[in-house]
Amino acid sequence: MRVQQVILAGGCCLAFGAAFANIGLLLRTGTSVSHLTGDISKLSIDLVRSSPEVMAELGRVSVAAIAFFSGAFIAGLLIHHPTLDFARPYGRTVTGIGLLFVLSWYVVASSPGLAIGLAAFGCGIQNSLASRYRGIILRTTHLTGMITDFGITLGMRVRGFDIPRWKIAVPGLLTASFVAGGILAAALHFLAGRDPILIAGMAYISAGLIWTVVKHVWLRDRFFPGSGDEGGD
Repeated sequence: MRVQQVILAGGCCLAFGAAFANIGLLLRTGTSVSHLTGDISKLSIDLVRSSPEVMAELGRVSVAAIAFFSGAFIAGLLIHHPTLDFARPYGRTVTGIGLLFVLSWYVVASSPGLAIGLAAFGCGIQNSLASRYRGIILRTTHLTGMITDFGITLGMRVRGFDIPRWKIAVPGLLTASFVAGGILAAALHFLAGRDPILIAGMAYISAGLIWTVVKHVWLRDRFFPGSGDEGGD
């Protein structure tokens, strides 16, 4: 196992989790929290024929957008760095995102707007943790960039350019992970009566704690020498 493989595996897991949580919020509130382009575009149309229902939806999407931005801002202020540094507290961050999802699940029935804000804040933090895999930026809460990279590289390969297979595989794997997360969340909701928001939250909390243990006990000296203990987990 190499550092780049760890990065890619982590990116796929985060993409899966973001889609899973987003489906949960979408089913409960009708608003996306991991990506906002579609909702904002729809509102641009609906605002022309303003109605109380449209204004309520505008409020939900506005909360999601502001919370997503705030999460990204906090991540940039406290966590993110242009180069990946495993000394940074990624484990605690993922655990924190999980706690936000659990809180979102707890209040979604009584305060949908607050639930949207909490989950979107977590997604904003997660998307700002994006790292580079051999030059490709790994965004994990939406597919626009990944599908663009997938299409461009595949098209150039078909045209005859010497495009390494990994440049096609990486966005393809992230896209597949996101789709798989959404499908599983919907299946659990409709077929088993489970709430994807809570499941996502508990999975994130567990993953963050596991990463902390694995990093300090197994990976630190073998793959990340010099990361030290000063950066937490």
